[in-house]
Amino acid sequence: MELTLTDDQQELRRGARRFLAAESSPDKVDAAMKTERGYDPATWQRICEELGWPALTIPEAYEGIGLGPRELYPLMEEMGRHVACAPFFSTVCLGVNALLCAGTEAQKQAHLPAIAAGERTATVAYTEPSGRWDASAIKATATRHGDGYVLRGHKRYVLDGHSADLLVVAARAPGSTGENGVSLFVVPATTAGVTRTWLPTMDQTRKQADVVLDGVRVPADAVMGEPGAGWAPLARTLALAVTALAAEQVGGAEACLELAVEYAKVRKQFGRPIGSFQAIKHKCADMLLLVESARSAALYASLLAAEAVEALGAGGPSAGASAAFAEAASSAKAYCSEAYFHCAGESIQIHGGIGFTWEHPAHLYFKRARSSQTLLGSPAYHRERVASLMDL
Repeated sequence: MELTLTDDQQELRRGARRFLAAESSPDKVDAAMKTERGYDPATWQRICEELGWPALTIPEAYEGIGLGPRELYPLMEEMGRHVACAPFFSTVCLGVNALLCAGTEAQKQAHLPAIAAGERTATVAYTEPSGRWDASAIKATATRHGDGYVLRGHKRYVLDGHSADLLVVAARAPGSTGENGVSLFVVPATTAGVTRTWLPTMDQTRKQADVVLDGVRVPADAVMGEPGAGWAPLARTLALAVTALAAEQVGGAEACLELAVEYAKVRKQFGRPIGSFQAIKHKCADMLLLVESARSAALYASLLAAEAVEALGAGGPSAGASAAFAEAASSAKAYCSEAYFHCAGESIQIHGGIGFTWEHPAHLYFKRARSSQTLLGSPAYHRERVASLMDL
């Protein structure tokens, strides 16, 4: 098993780095995060039309490029490196994966080509005010009504939920508990009864929203897969998203290291660069170790993710393979979250006073690192998940 990128993947990384260096500079990130939408629509259209990134992991049968998690990895690293403000993670890593893991053929045909063409964005409305990521946290209900369902509940921390065109909503049958009775629904964001409100979170580089479902009526064909059997495909969706997020965290951590090293070379104190002092050397060395260890964990998770996606297309992975992927994804998320947050904090410390200012980009990485640490489950949650998967 090679924990390295192929030549094609390296070329994808180089192309992404060139584009994002120009279109996701600190000034442009600052401008995007000050808007309620959270990204520049013109830049997003260029990403869709010129680069085709939303189509990357969509199969060719649905007008996509047909690649997988291995090719997504370098792209996510670069997005993390440049703190990219775009509805890519919500649309591709959550929305597309949910459609591929749980959607019916009709739902895939209806939505995936539009997403691939950049005509539609999507997200998953899963978490609720508790902020928990386990199945028991789902309190929204889906009640049978005639030939359809009525959805009621309150979703919170929904990525790009205020601007997405399509919502994949997790709700449960009244009276059900735990992983039982959970269903996924494809809900156009303009459906009557859906109210979306932008949330003023600490990290405005990745927008979140409140989504209230007040008697939302949806037809029976809005159900993704079998009614009441939505937890397993949702768990696969989240594992794939966690793997992509770990890659993004690696890119962000490496950017923090590079910023710190460059500053340590030019900032002088007592007549010499601060990088010549042993304390700064130790900080940078520790950051490098964290970055490379995190990269290994994230790459390994992406390899198992690719195998899981291939197995899904061939009828589904075995129970052992599914558990191995889930374990690798959670391990990567736990480690990469802490590595990124540590590197972001150390970078600010090495920069000193300038690192605490809004004029320096260090705060962008620190905020993204902290929000990403919680997104899709905290390190503690994922360590507990790994222990559970290992029957510890």
